[in-house]
Amino acid sequence: MNDAYLKSLLGQNEEIKLITHRHWFVLLEQILVEIFLTIVVIIIVFVLQLTNPTIPIISFGYLVVIFPLVSLLRDYMIWSNHKYVVTSMRVIQVMGLFNKNVIDSSLEKVNDVKMSQSFLGRMFNFGDLEILTASELGVNRFTRIGDPVHFKTAMLNAKVLLEERVVISQPAAPAPAPDIPTLIARLGELRDKGVLTPEEFQAKKEKLLSKL
Repeated sequence: MNDAYLKSLLGQNEEIKLITHRHWFVLLEQILVEIFLTIVVIIIVFVLQLTNPTIPIISFGYLVVIFPLVSLLRDYMIWSNHKYVVTSMRVIQVMGLFNKNVIDSSLEKVNDVKMSQSFLGRMFNFGDLEILTASELGVNRFTRIGDPVHFKTAMLNAKVLLEERVVISQPAAPAPAPDIPTLIARLGELRDKGVLTPEEFQAKKEKLLSKL
């Protein structure tokens, strides 16, 4: 991962588990007009050059093509910088090419994940995710994300690992103090039944009393 900005968002010991984007359909919708305009300009320049070879329009035509190509590159950069990230602690959504907008949800506060896929989404592997959290945001929506099943699985696995680490790091609860009178009473029952001799009973009783 070479994204310095994304690295700067990570906390201590926080690791990235998965990075994904919106599906390429989203990019295709955004650049379709630019592709069409580029093709149209190239065809027009080619036809004019064939019909009027003496007119120097090729250079001008190429100059015109630059504008849709720049717009296409801009759309691609915006799409590639819109990232959905699963870390060992959070789910992060990063948007923006120059001005960044970051939304993150702590895995500890994730209560449920709802995924919806249309028939077309199942065919081309995209869908929508709704992450229900206990934070003020409430719901974090990811629309037309690529490979939503993998993203959901990675997020839930990271949440389980985080919860396991929290449990392990918690100090063990102290063992309850033994109920000495109850234990002596049980020893007395064993003595009365003949399981313990009076001497064994007395020795164990004195040992228990010493713990008081």
